[in-house]
Amino acid sequence: MPSIRNRADNGLLFFEFRFNGIRCREQTLLPDTPTNRKKLEKVLAKIESEIAAGTFVYANYFPNSKALKRLAKVATPAVEETSTARAVHEIVNGAGNDQPTSVGPQFKDFATTWFDERSIEWRRSHIKSLLSTLNGRLIPHFGGKVVGSITKSDVLEFRATLAKVKGRGEQVGLSPKRINEIMGLLRQILNEAADRFQFTSPMTNIKKLRQKRTDVDPFNLVDVQRIIATVRADYKNYFTTRFLTGMRTGEVHGLKWKYVDFDLRILRVRETFVLGEDEYTKTDGSQRDIQMSQPVFDALKSQFEATGMVSEYVFCNLTGQPIDNKNFSDRVWYPLLRHLGLTARRPYQMRHTAATLWLASGEAPEWIARQLGHTSTEMLFRVYSRYVPNLTRQDGSAMERLLASQMSQGPLIEQKVAGSSHSIFVPAQDAAPQPVPKLRGMHHPSYVRSQDRTRGQNHGHLTHPMDLDDLGDGTISGSNADAQPPPKFWATPLQAWMQTHPPLQLS
Repeated sequence: MPSIRNRADNGLLFFEFRFNGIRCREQTLLPDTPTNRKKLEKVLAKIESEIAAGTFVYANYFPNSKALKRLAKVATPAVEETSTARAVHEIVNGAGNDQPTSVGPQFKDFATTWFDERSIEWRRSHIKSLLSTLNGRLIPHFGGKVVGSITKSDVLEFRATLAKVKGRGEQVGLSPKRINEIMGLLRQILNEAADRFQFTSPMTNIKKLRQKRTDVDPFNLVDVQRIIATVRADYKNYFTTRFLTGMRTGEVHGLKWKYVDFDLRILRVRETFVLGEDEYTKTDGSQRDIQMSQPVFDALKSQFEATGMVSEYVFCNLTGQPIDNKNFSDRVWYPLLRHLGLTARRPYQMRHTAATLWLASGEAPEWIARQLGHTSTEMLFRVYSRYVPNLTRQDGSAMERLLASQMSQGPLIEQKVAGSSHSIFVPAQDAAPQPVPKLRGMHHPSYVRSQDRTRGQNHGHLTHPMDLDDLGDGTISGSNADAQPPPKFWATPLQAWMQTHPPLQLS
């Protein structure tokens, strides 16, 4: 029974198996750990499968073994050394866990296999993009290496070279976004290879580069009106449709008359035109029905008279083919922006403009998300909502209207209706003023005067000079009867105590 065992004297692992009826033991330099055992068990399973198939070559796995002389008489067919056999040389000679294991085919062969298996899942435009990256970047650098031998250092070194190659124009190095795209494809290939050939992917813990956030730059309504009024006549309907439906470039270029329903006023987005071909929309959520506003309805009615009998595409060139995006950008879009003195921006900003105009007009976010082909409102609020105040110039306008209508007549005060239990709310200036309460208790002037008069009689003089005037003219309103007596909670007990305790007599 083949097994992986450890030596009692040093604790190192060794193979034990039978080959051509001979018991074989081969020593390794790996200590007895679960990881090492798992690694050797996979090698042993491979050895057993080759023995069963009759293709096992002992020297391929153990070229320095003392058992080779003993097995020299055993005739074995000449078989090419397998990739697993090559890897065993490193394993049995004590390659540590951090050392790469040269397992699997070469990168270029595996990448081709992986691409063929996965291409059925992708759109044609995506296939062309990946092929360009694979043939232009990855295979030239990693093509001749065995997938299991590619290390993390190799990957990081490759990423560093991408930041130094010549970019577009005078730019040095590719953008972080482009580098992340290339590294993302490499990650998929190496992760799949690691899963199939049982090694640790070198892409582990390699993070994406931080990308500079690019804000959308929509047009305001005044700019939209200027653009539509200024553009050449054969593109007015095209611009109206793009600005007021939020369709993507490929969706509007691939729009066909069979998807335009004038009766229901609906545009059915079912296809997109990318890289010269009609294909499925970007996502399943992009399959949607867009409601036509009146300007869009009128524009498409006018467009039908121009191209409805000429081409199956709503917007086409003189040959009836869809509009070429690069030709449109170079010969119509950017010259128009320069003519109007507007900041240059991509045609895709027309889609962002539609979203911000819908939000500014108060449309329901869920409806806007459906019009744009988003599966939720999360992206809508994250990307577009901050542009609504810039468009309306009425930040907090709802509160302003409320305050203007309510505060113009002042605050409302509850007013009791005479002879009734009901109340009404009237503006503050129309309400009766609240009466000022009288001074009560010990603060009442008559009470203070009586106390001062009493003290003056006992001591032969008035204690407060002000009382001289009070006594002379009698102008203090009220009388002793009007004064509120001191609170009972202390006056009553005091009087009771004075009756039971006579004044002290000084001798």
